[in-house]
Amino acid sequence: MNSNKPKKLSKTASEVAVLTEALQRERADAMNIRRQHQDQLANLKTIIRADVVVGLLPVIDNFERALKHVPKELEKNDYIKGINSVVSQFENTLKTMGVERIKTVGQPFDPELHQAVSAEDGDGEEIVSEELQAGYKIGKDVIRHAMVRVKR
Repeated sequence: MNSNKPKKLSKTASEVAVLTEALQRERADAMNIRRQHQDQLANLKTIIRADVVVGLLPVIDNFERALKHVPKELEKNDYIKGINSVVSQFENTLKTMGVERIKTVGQPFDPELHQAVSAEDGDGEEIVSEELQAGYKIGKDVIRHAMVRVKR
């Protein structure tokens, strides 16, 4: 009977080791699933945010276009100051949402950020000479390319 005890203990210890290893694998799998879920949730939030911003961009564009064509005599008008304030509020809201305006004029042309509408002849590298429509990105993801003119 004594010789059976060590065999039983050895068998039990072996079973415990197998079950411990299985439990560790299950825990690692559960942690990986949680991490994947969090990553997917973060990606989904970014996609939804980008979709909302894309819907608002035409409104922001129209405000900015209107402000570019304000007659000189109306620049100090309270109504125009109010419109400027609304545009600033839009810009601040976009910043808090993690949306960044793509830099354009004076920057090297980057097809990943800029969409060239026309190009002027010049010498050397391609440089953005004029912004026709602002572009925006969230992190590294471009939500809308900046429409630009390029000078070579």
